[in-house]
Formats: sequence, structure tokens, C-alpha cells
Amino acid sequence: MSLPEVIKELLENGVHFGHLRKHWNPKMERFIFGRKKNIYIIDLQKTVQRLEEAKEFVKKM
Repeated sequence: MSLPEVIKELLENGVHFGHLRKHWNPKMERFIFGRKKNIYIIDLQKTVQRLEEAKEFVKKM
């Protein structure tokens, strides 16, 4: 599946919705794409990248 297809699927499933502003973790700021009202929006390109890294790590086990 291509990157745009993966991102589209993640969007359709609401994976991009993060925590409410009052519950966020400042250490995760680099993974935040933006904010809509009081909810942080997760950067899905970075999410896909980290999922690929995790997949490769598990393959090596």
C-alpha cells in the first residue's frame, strides 16, 4: 500500500485525533501536526514512519 493510501486509511479511522489540549504530553510535541479546537492532531506521516520502524524492529526479533 502506498503512503497516500495508508494516510487516507488512517484518516478515515480517526487515528489522527490526539488528546485534549489539557491532557497532552509536551514530549510528544514533535509528533503534533496542529490543533483543531481543543484537540491535537497527530502528524500521520510521522506516525507511518514510526510504524514502519517498529515493524522492522519486530522482524529482527
